[in-house]
Amino acid sequence: MPKIFVTRKIPEAGIKKLKSAGYEVEVNPADKVLAKDELVSVLKTGKYDAVLALLTDKLDADVFEVAKGSVKIFANMAVGFDNVDVEASKKAGIMVSNTPGVLTDTVAEHTFALMLAIAHRISEADRFARAGQFKGWEPMMLLGTDFSYKTVGILGLGRIGSRVAHHAAKGFNAHVIYYDVKRNLDFEAEFQAEFRPTIEEILKEADFVSIHVPLLPSTYHLINAERLRMMKPTAYLVNTSRGPVIDEKALAEALKAKIIKGAAIDVFEHEPAIHPDLLDLDNVILTPHIASATEETRAKMAELAAENIIVALSGKEPPNLIK
Repeated sequence: MPKIFVTRKIPEAGIKKLKSAGYEVEVNPADKVLAKDELVSVLKTGKYDAVLALLTDKLDADVFEVAKGSVKIFANMAVGFDNVDVEASKKAGIMVSNTPGVLTDTVAEHTFALMLAIAHRISEADRFARAGQFKGWEPMMLLGTDFSYKTVGILGLGRIGSRVAHHAAKGFNAHVIYYDVKRNLDFEAEFQAEFRPTIEEILKEADFVSIHVPLLPSTYHLINAERLRMMKPTAYLVNTSRGPVIDEKALAEALKAKIIKGAAIDVFEHEPAIHPDLLDLDNVILTPHIASATEETRAKMAELAAENIIVALSGKEPPNLIK
């Protein structure tokens, strides 16, 4: 009977799918991230056929070295795979998969929720009301910013970026501009969107900038102090991609100095740590990496990761193999 190790508790839908396929499933009994040496120790003693891993698991050459000869696939329950040394996995002859697509709508919704919340000062107003500061309606109290008809800049026109653009253009009559490594003429026609060949042009024009790029050496600190200064003082920055895409210290300084009007971020440069200066600012909304955190979507992610394992152990190429 194939034996599967799951590195942390996940939605039961994924576990049920693996068990229904006739596999023995062992879940890390401690609901915490396994340190690399802990994961290596588990793999040395368990002799598993597959591992269902999470984005918090660092899957590098050391892990693949101890896993080779036994583990056929590491199914990463995430879209991004910056936690995986893909070249090391290939050298070890181990497949790695991810879970794209199933979380597109959910992350786009969360992104949009952040944009509206920071523009309308929702979190700030909530704190204001809870603190007993609301003494009655006032014409100048907690004035925010309209989203409708504004210019929305999308950095990275993948599945999620495209969906955010859909909501902005179709729901709020926003003018969408975008930057991507590839131009998409069909997208431009459908949403009356405009391509910009540089990130700098997006930053200079947009009222809202939404980041949807993968974490690569080329995107590390994509948004830094210099680029933040290019943005309008009335502009907002939103990030639901990966934390290190933004220089967090530079962002905190820009928000304190009112170089930009506000920011809303779901991911952080040194997770789970958050730059302390951000914690004291009213013009930033912070959510703890929960953009895909709905019951429906996390269940779908778990099921897709399980499906990748089932297909791989049947001797076929899993549907979401990272190549």
